[in-house]
Amino acid sequence: MRWVTFDCYGTLVDWRHGIRTGTELIAPGQGARLLEAYNRHEQAVQTEAPTLRYRLVLAEALRRACAEEQVALHHDDAFVLAATLPYWPVFPEVQSELSALRADGWNLALLTNCDRDLVAETLRRLRVPFEAVVTAEDAGAYKPADAHFDLFQRAHEPEAWVHVAQSYVHDMVPAHRLGIRRVWINRLGERPADESIIQRTLPDLRGLPAAVGHPRD
Repeated sequence: MRWVTFDCYGTLVDWRHGIRTGTELIAPGQGARLLEAYNRHEQAVQTEAPTLRYRLVLAEALRRACAEEQVALHHDDAFVLAATLPYWPVFPEVQSELSALRADGWNLALLTNCDRDLVAETLRRLRVPFEAVVTAEDAGAYKPADAHFDLFQRAHEPEAWVHVAQSYVHDMVPAHRLGIRRVWINRLGERPADESIIQRTLPDLRGLPAAVGHPRD
């Protein structure tokens, strides 16, 4: 089978909007700086505890962000991000571009740093069928470790495989290391640390079917 795999949060779902607006619920006016602080802590939490459920990663990274920014956080409020994640918005072009990939004959899969129950809620919002989902809960690790990619490859033995993601560190680097074709969705206009890792770059998913090509090519 021929597959396009995706990261979910940041690539298909507006992760930054979700973190910013979620933290605004508990700390009005502080969402923008808590988003940036959260982003500095999440990967460290995942590295320290690679089997920790993602809802607990969200809570611990938020605790650390609030401590760094000296924002008071009540114990129960640390779980606001897991509670609001099912409502984080899907980027507007996602449904049409994924539908076009399916019409071209590609199978779609998610390789996500998330829990099964949380991503199941997000799948309802994506409104496009996915033939496979690999979560951090399944893999026992968080990207940029290879576990998601290895598990997917063992289960599906793809004849052709393109990985599409927004995160350079979490997705482009391991996909390059494993020799997987890749498209970087550079929504933030970042400069890669190593240009040779990047094969194709798009600012969002528009034009993705042309970028990945026909599955029979």
